[in-house]
Amino acid sequence: MEIERDVTQILSAADDSVDLINGVNDGSWNVEGMEQSDINDMVQRNVDHLEIILAYEEVVADSSDKSSYTDAISTGNAYITANS
Repeated sequence: MEIERDVTQILSAADDSVDLINGVNDGSWNVEGMEQSDINDMVQRNVDHLEIILAYEEVVADSSDKSSYTDAISTGNAYITANS
């Protein structure tokens, strides 16, 4: 049995990853007391999450603007590179 997924709900859930990545990058996300490697791992998990979501068949087929997600992936990857 295949479960239908609502694109709006999927992308809404992805907004949390966008917020985290952008927040860590701009310094507004509280990472006090975390090691840089742990911060990088957290950002990477959220980048991975966004990449998986953007690959969902129904998300690919949807014509809505996904630039905030692709921008967050780029930002997260750049952050990890700069802080590794």
